[in-house]
Amino acid sequence: MGKRITQQARGHAGPAFRVRGKAYIYRIGYCPLHVKGTGKIVSLINSSAHSSPLMKIKIQDSEFYSPAADGIFEGQEIFIDDERKVENGNILRLKDIPIGTKVFNIELVPGKGGKIMRGSGCSAMVVTKDKNGVDILIKRRKIRLNENCRATIGIAAGAGRVSKPRVKAGKRHHMMKAVGRKWHRTSPIKTNAVDHPFGGGRGKRIKSKIAQRNAPPGAKVGHIRPSRTGYVK
Repeated sequence: MGKRITQQARGHAGPAFRVRGKAYIYRIGYCPLHVKGTGKIVSLINSSAHSSPLMKIKIQDSEFYSPAADGIFEGQEIFIDDERKVENGNILRLKDIPIGTKVFNIELVPGKGGKIMRGSGCSAMVVTKDKNGVDILIKRRKIRLNENCRATIGIAAGAGRVSKPRVKAGKRHHMMKAVGRKWHRTSPIKTNAVDHPFGGGRGKRIKSKIAQRNAPPGAKVGHIRPSRTGYVK
C-alpha cells in the first residue's frame, strides 16, 4: 500500500505542512467603526508570518495591527476616518478618498478589517465613485465595494522584497518554514508509482491521467473530466 500523495498529506496537516504557531501572534485588523480621530503608531514590528512589516496603532482605548505604509515612522500620528487628512498611512472610508489615490489593506465588508492588498509593495487605486459604490483598480481589474469600506492611504511597505537574492538554499528553507509549505517540490513524474498517479514513468513516457469530477481532493490530479484528450487531427 502506497503512502498519501502530497495533496492528501497537505490536507492532514502533518509537521511538514503546518504553519508554526508564531504566525498567529499578530492579527491584522482595524479599530471598530465608531472609533475615529487621531491615533499613534506605537511600534513597527517585523513579523515572520507577513511579507510586510506591521504597525501597532493605538487610538483611544483601542489597539490594532495593520500592514505598515511606506514612509511612516514610530511615534507618527495618523488620522482615522478624518476626510480632511488624506496623507500617507491614514485610514479612511473609500467614499472620502479622492479619485486617483493609491490605497492598500482594503476591507471587503465594512468593519471586518482589511482583507486584500496586504502584501509588501501592494496597492490599488480608487478610480470611480457613485451612489452604488466605489470602484478600485487592481492592476487591470476593477472591483466595486461598499463606500463605507476602509483602506489605508499609500503603498504597503517592503516593496522590492522578492528582488533581493536569496544567495543560499538555507535562506529559502527558513522562508518556507515560516509560511508552512513543503520544500523542495518534487515533480510528480519523478516519484514512484505508489506515491502518485503520475509516478513510475519508466523513462518518463508521460501518459494522460483522467480524474473523475467527483474524485476526492487527493486524487484530483491530471485532467479533471476533460471534454477531449489526445492530439488534434
